[in-house]
Amino acid sequence: MKTVRGWTLGAAMALVVGIAAALAAGGPRAQATTATGPAPAGLAKATFAGGCFWCVESDFDKVPGVVSTTSGYTGGKVANPSYEQVSAKGTGHAEAVEVVYDPKRVSYEQLVGYFWHTIDPTTKDSQFCDHGSPYRTAIFVHDAQQLAAARASLATLEKTKPFKEPIVTEIALAGPFYAAEEYHQDYYKKNPLRYKYYRTTCGRDARVQQLWGALPVPPGSSN
Repeated sequence: MKTVRGWTLGAAMALVVGIAAALAAGGPRAQATTATGPAPAGLAKATFAGGCFWCVESDFDKVPGVVSTTSGYTGGKVANPSYEQVSAKGTGHAEAVEVVYDPKRVSYEQLVGYFWHTIDPTTKDSQFCDHGSPYRTAIFVHDAQQLAAARASLATLEKTKPFKEPIVTEIALAGPFYAAEEYHQDYYKKNPLRYKYYRTTCGRDARVQQLWGALPVPPGSSN
């Protein structure tokens, strides 16, 4: 299957969309990435890398108790990276999503449990049709409590997973998170037909269902 975000069909499409957005916004300087700040009072952050951040953002927006999601880059060694830099695989960043949530409505443990069931945790530096280190899977933890919860979730999953392949998803301390260019934010809402085509042709939902036996149900959802 052709890679959509790794410089083939869909990546070219995304690049065209990005260039158009940058030009409309006044050029590359207007599209510069910036590091995000702390969560608002009473809320908390969770950060997940699960391949294409358009898809991760879409998945977590469905969770009751999630206040906002931001597509961006983390885990790398370059400040304020651009999409082009990250895609070139030279900065060390992963495409990721920063989730701001209300702990009174959804727990971190629930978010982690949901995350596992939205990804393929058996592939290294790859997710579905996207390949390379920017598409690795990872849980970036923000404190000791999140680290303990993520490790406990992984240990439980190792005993209960419905597949034989080992889990290779990384659990790492969160570093600076840089919000991606504006044209990437809420991409699935802004470009629903292109997004649906990408997600379908990339085989994300088909592989998730093959691994886990069903598509994930957001915690707290009535569906």
